[in-house]
Amino acid sequence: MKNEKNKKMTRDLTVGNPALCILSFQIPMFLGMLFQQLYSMVDAVIVGKFLGLLPLAGIGATGSICFLIIGFCNGLSNGFAIPVAQMFGAKKYTELRKFVANTIWMGAFFAVVISVATVILCKPILRLLSTPSDIFEYSYIYLVILFAAIPFTILYNSAAAVLRALGDSKSPVIFLAFSSFINIALDVLFISFIGMGVEGAAIATMISQAVSGVACVIYMYKKFEILHITKDEWRFERSYSNKLCYIGVPMGLQYSITAIGTMVIQKAVNDCGSLAVAGMTAAQKINGIITCPIEALASTMATYVGQNVGAKKIDRIGKGLTAANIMGFGVSIFMFVLMIFFGKPMSMLFLEADELEALNYSYLFIVISSGFYILLTIVGNYRFSIQGMGYSDFAIIAGVLEMVARIIAGTVLAGVFGYIGVCFASPLAWIFADVFLIPAYFYSKKKIKRELGID
Repeated sequence: MKNEKNKKMTRDLTVGNPALCILSFQIPMFLGMLFQQLYSMVDAVIVGKFLGLLPLAGIGATGSICFLIIGFCNGLSNGFAIPVAQMFGAKKYTELRKFVANTIWMGAFFAVVISVATVILCKPILRLLSTPSDIFEYSYIYLVILFAAIPFTILYNSAAAVLRALGDSKSPVIFLAFSSFINIALDVLFISFIGMGVEGAAIATMISQAVSGVACVIYMYKKFEILHITKDEWRFERSYSNKLCYIGVPMGLQYSITAIGTMVIQKAVNDCGSLAVAGMTAAQKINGIITCPIEALASTMATYVGQNVGAKKIDRIGKGLTAANIMGFGVSIFMFVLMIFFGKPMSMLFLEADELEALNYSYLFIVISSGFYILLTIVGNYRFSIQGMGYSDFAIIAGVLEMVARIIAGTVLAGVFGYIGVCFASPLAWIFADVFLIPAYFYSKKKIKRELGID
């Protein structure tokens, strides 16, 4: 009975049509990412409409810093789940639970260290980025509260990543949807009725993340008998924690290294003034929403590949990657056409119609970026496939290349062409990463075959 219940709650991605497996798993992932984007999007909409342009720009100026820190936390959590997916595919459930237990120990350690360090360093980082004085305090208040909530961020992302590693991509979405509605309600309450400033938006996000994280953990304990960890399995074991860090830390660092380049871009935008920052903020919120299907496909590949590596079904990896690429290319073309016609109206969700200069900044950025989403699809699908095989160190190299590309855009291109040079930062970064990731994928596939003794 116990095994039957586990089978109903989990999903085995090592059997069935690869394209259908990926699509069915990807759809809940997409919805989950969409709800995650709602956190920041609702903050921006309410702040922009009720508090004005400068508070909106203040939140927008924190984007690259949040990418640096929160991105590391998310990458770390997803990396910790790769060994869980591999053990699930191999049907080694005792080892699976030991990895989950050590994920909890390591997650708690990283949560405390990162939260304390980032809260202390908020002001120096904002000064380093030349954050305009008229929005500095807005940025500082918003960042401090978000970084204080990092333990909740790691809690939810780690729990959700473990569920996805077991093939359950639906449950995390339900909790995230519920917490998103809480976030919207609290935003309206704190800002519109109580009269709080940007701190109201940050506190609403913090409470919402806490709710989703706690609910996800309770659900895991009650519904997944496969995750009922015994007293012996709860022990901290260095071999397990080392493997978790070997995969998780590089996955986190890939975001942080990339974010260093993004911070250079943020400084270039800050130098263009508050209107450019506001326009870029609106564009990035839109970008976050419309790239959710592409990002969901990429994240799906980590679980799909991880399970199939555990099951030693390497031939399914290539078939799955081809299917994911075809789906991603189709979405990329559709989003580019959509942005040409609706990029400016969507920007008006965050900006007033008479703020023409900021609207033009937003539209220019989103049209240029969306024109290169096919390159983004390749980056995500190949990168996460490599990580699913367990070779996260390649992610750092790809991250370094993206960082270099963004630094070039933020200094050379921005210096020559101004704001339009900044708009080409991401496409240039995706080109640099693709040149490395495609051959790295084929190398990793050959290497994993040798390690598993497969001809």
